[in-house]
Amino acid sequence: MKKQSALKRALIGLAAITVLGLITGLGYCWWLSGHIEDRFAHRRWRIPSKVYSDATLLYPGQQFNRDLLAAKLKNLGYRVLTRPARRKGEVQMRPGQWTLFLNDLNLGDQQQSGFAARIRWDLDVIRSIRRVDNGRSLAYITLEPEEIMNFFGHEREQRHLVSYAQVPEHLVHAVLAAEDHRFFNHHGVDPKGVLRALFTNLRHGSIRQGGSTITQQLAKNYFLTPKRTLSRKFKELLIALTLESMYTKPQILELYLNEIYLGQKGSVAVNGVGEAARFYFGKDVSALNVSDAAALAGLIKGPNAYSPYRNRKRCRKRRNLVLAAMLKKKWITAEAFEQARNTAIVPVGYRAYRSKAPYFIDYLARQLPAIYSKDVLAAQGLQIHTTLDTMVQKAAEAALQKGLQRLEETLPQLKQTEPARQLQGAVVVMQPKTGNILALVGGRSYSQSQFNRITQARRQPGSTFKPFVYLSSLAQFTPATLLSNEPKTYLIDGRPWEPRNPNPEADLCLTMRQALSQSANLATVDLAMQTGLDRIVATASQLNFSTPLKPFPSIALGAFEVIPLELARAYSVLAAEGYQPHLLSLKEIFDEHGKALEKRHMQMAQLVSPEKTFILNSMLHSAVMHGTGRRLRDYDISVPVAGKTGTTNDYRDAWFVGFTPDLLALVWVGFDNGDSLFTTGSGAALPIWAELIKAIPHRLSGSWYRQPPGVVKRRICALTGQRASRFGCPVTLEDFFLAGTEPVEKCPVHSGFGLFNRLVEGIDDVLEFE
Repeated sequence: MKKQSALKRALIGLAAITVLGLITGLGYCWWLSGHIEDRFAHRRWRIPSKVYSDATLLYPGQQFNRDLLAAKLKNLGYRVLTRPARRKGEVQMRPGQWTLFLNDLNLGDQQQSGFAARIRWDLDVIRSIRRVDNGRSLAYITLEPEEIMNFFGHEREQRHLVSYAQVPEHLVHAVLAAEDHRFFNHHGVDPKGVLRALFTNLRHGSIRQGGSTITQQLAKNYFLTPKRTLSRKFKELLIALTLESMYTKPQILELYLNEIYLGQKGSVAVNGVGEAARFYFGKDVSALNVSDAAALAGLIKGPNAYSPYRNRKRCRKRRNLVLAAMLKKKWITAEAFEQARNTAIVPVGYRAYRSKAPYFIDYLARQLPAIYSKDVLAAQGLQIHTTLDTMVQKAAEAALQKGLQRLEETLPQLKQTEPARQLQGAVVVMQPKTGNILALVGGRSYSQSQFNRITQARRQPGSTFKPFVYLSSLAQFTPATLLSNEPKTYLIDGRPWEPRNPNPEADLCLTMRQALSQSANLATVDLAMQTGLDRIVATASQLNFSTPLKPFPSIALGAFEVIPLELARAYSVLAAEGYQPHLLSLKEIFDEHGKALEKRHMQMAQLVSPEKTFILNSMLHSAVMHGTGRRLRDYDISVPVAGKTGTTNDYRDAWFVGFTPDLLALVWVGFDNGDSLFTTGSGAALPIWAELIKAIPHRLSGSWYRQPPGVVKRRICALTGQRASRFGCPVTLEDFFLAGTEPVEKCPVHSGFGLFNRLVEGIDDVLEFE
């Protein structure tokens, strides 16, 4: 009786423990369901926001640097083939003709399915663009923006989310064949699979096979740590059962296919089949064939061990095992099996992740926190579209590197072995009439110095400031006004200051046009004193220089420091015919579904009349043609340019700012510590500017400024600046004047000699003013 009583108590205790365990398990599963539901109700993955360049237009009549364009297509992932392009993302490049199958274009309200286009070339000029399918002539085509940066969080994962409907059936079958062929027949845990794995492992005396289902793998990867313990395995089992009770099989599989780790792109993890399809094969997941699908599925077991980038032979062997498993389950035919097994695995190739245009990105990133937090940028998959033209950026980087190396070879004393003391340079390129920043290079090497010399440095502008002195004077004087170029002494804070000319043999009297063209220091200071130093400071303030400028005579020679980007923006007023743009690096921001969140519009403020800027631009064109910038002619620049060189005391800074109606570029060269360059802006900065401009003809139309109604042209005596005598003045030239300021009096030196001359000049007067 005692034995029966003890057995009965034991059974009751066991039943109680079992019931308690079931209640506890059910309670834990109920708690898990709430936790899972809460987790999935919010953002399931942290998707880094992507930063993109601007889109690129191609149209007939446009001139291109074809090497830069070809490099851009490769960066966009286009595959260069010897045969004609038949699928999206393919291009055939023949000498006189390119066949390009465009990718889909998704830019907010600008949606376009990819199609094949034939581009015919006449040397470097696009002669025509036609659709391949119907031969229709096209006015233009658009290349999609280029990805230039990701805002990663601490996990540095990259994934492209896909829905279950986007995944081809053969990829689903390949994954099931490789990982869990009974997925649609179990409820999260597969007892047969566990027993089979246990038997295999006991037979081999080691862990050869895992018994985890796809649902268990999802539970482990998404909710748990990688640490292997019995308690973690038990939690994995309960989470798997809970997931199966809450979600359908396709939903679970979609989560799994977006979660799994499938390789490494440099320091960035490749997660999910959507990202892996692009990384390994350069395709959307929907375009994967059977061979591709089996290769991807084979990677799940060991992404780095079976990567086709590391060991193509091992990858092929693993793929064939997956194909054999698919055939065994009758998920593919024998014919499809043979075809896929005999298909070579050719990965598309990749570059390890690195941010392109890092100085530009830094400038952009400083503006974004005002809109979105770092956590939002790292998690919500925003698409950030910028103004960057990657071809202009690449050309600017190359021109700067080449120019600095050339200087070091020409002047060996400039070469420094210590990175912190190296010769430096900076470039910014912008559209003056929109404010779009097309390229920004803040230094020689971002890896060695993150200091952005375009946006953060303060340097003396030297003679590049002179145009604003001349701009200030146009209300009182004209390009023909004679200026004194003789030495003078000025008092600054009670101390004498004696400016000097770079060319001591310069004429003692120059017209304003000549003085600016030759960058004559003495004549410019003379003009500044006549104009009024307060007026020049007011002009600089109106042009939005933020650095302090004082009304000292030395302001005329650029003695006060400026920020290079602000100097470029001030020049944009000249290039944009009196309007100053708000500088733009950000264009639009879309959410992960393509909905527009932010859009930056062009903003312009008129600061100067078009008449004044036209006259000053003509004077700066003279500086390039006949003055300190004449070296530009040696580089065969085929478009009209206005520009100004700049050199500071002891050759500490070398500048060149040049522009056309389409484009403005500023180049600075110098040492961070102010060491001498032993050369001028013409010798150091101008060649870099020329190399850059020659490389980007697609940004230049060759147009020039039209003469506005308030400007007149008159022929004057080159020596006196007065109206020219038709037969008396030995040297005459035509110049521009604000209407009402043109010289009226005839040249007093060369006119009035002889009755015939006076008679002819009288007739000219009648003809000129009628």
